[in-house]
Amino acid sequence: MKLLFSVILGLLSCSVSLAQTYTLDHYLEVAKSNSPLLKDLRNQIASNQVDSLRLRAGYKPQVNANSAGLYAPIVGGYGYAEAITNNHTLNALLSVNQAIVSKKNLEAQIETINLQSQSVGNLAKISEQDLKKAITSQYITAFGSQEQVRFSQEVVDLLTKEDELFKKLTRSNVYRQSDYLTFLVTLKQQQLQLLQAKLQYKNDHATLNYLSGIADTTSAQLEEPLIQKPILPAVYGSIFFRQYKLDSLKLVNSRQLIDFSYKPKIGIFADGGYNSDFMGQAYKNFGASAGFSLTMPIYDGGQRKMQYRKLSLEEETRQNYKAFFDVQYRQQVAQLNQQISESDKLINEVGEQIKYSESLIKVDMELLQTGDLKISDLILAINNYLTIKNLRTTTNISKLQLINQLNYFNR
Repeated sequence: MKLLFSVILGLLSCSVSLAQTYTLDHYLEVAKSNSPLLKDLRNQIASNQVDSLRLRAGYKPQVNANSAGLYAPIVGGYGYAEAITNNHTLNALLSVNQAIVSKKNLEAQIETINLQSQSVGNLAKISEQDLKKAITSQYITAFGSQEQVRFSQEVVDLLTKEDELFKKLTRSNVYRQSDYLTFLVTLKQQQLQLLQAKLQYKNDHATLNYLSGIADTTSAQLEEPLIQKPILPAVYGSIFFRQYKLDSLKLVNSRQLIDFSYKPKIGIFADGGYNSDFMGQAYKNFGASAGFSLTMPIYDGGQRKMQYRKLSLEEETRQNYKAFFDVQYRQQVAQLNQQISESDKLINEVGEQIKYSESLIKVDMELLQTGDLKISDLILAINNYLTIKNLRTTTNISKLQLINQLNYFNR
């Protein structure tokens, strides 16, 4: 029996020693590597690079091999008009087409793709910040639940330690049976709170794994998140304002493309090969041809001005959104900084109060051993200690959440 007990104790000790401990950075890295959205955005950027190469290739000479044959029989004087069909034809040609486009026109079209890539890249940075904020927030929540488990366990251990002493004092008639039962009810309540805290931690940790894309239902120990209050970059240098700048550049680029669409379009072409109707000396129908095409826009019903008007409206909308976001951004940052400062003050005051509560409990425990303590005073001291300790934990977690929200703009 002793051997079995030793084996079980050894296994429990081994399982505790092998418990995994993870940091916030671990979950952030795993979440970024598992995120399908970030992978999608990276692929979009790579796809835009391919589109840029295709655009350049499209303005190089386009060479095609073409062949066609026709036979329209005339039977008994019935058939297609020979002057139209040539009765029977055959061609096999190699053609070359070249669109003539100005360097500025080509650069404007390439700039369209580049701006799209920059927008997607900026969106990827914002999405990464969104993911980081969500993971960090859940990590802080799970860490707070873990701290609640640790604190509840400390209280239960403290009360359990005094339980044996209280039994002895009750048997010695130092305390009444009702006093002991009151103490025992408090102990049982704390044990229930400990079980509830453990369940809450498991749920919060499972949610953290879910958000990070980790297929694991086991719980691990979490290290304290080491996040500091950031020094934010210049307002208009952040990724959140960069998108408005990119939108402005897109509108300028769109106006350039409209202007270029009303420029004359020129193309040249050439072909060579065999083209014959077999009406004469077919073996001599090898040859070549060359030509050009020209398109000159003259009148389109005023569509150009209409397109300009649409761009002006889009620019006005962009400026409105930017101005509104500017106000919101500054207000939110100021509010978060204020709340963090108030949380620091509250944490300091709570720390002082905890010292008094701990001192009171120590005195009560000494009085308990001599039988000079009212059980109601002990229960009141314990409840006060629980309240103030919970307040410090929740305030600290709230402060970390505020710093996380402020860190969202730190890029």
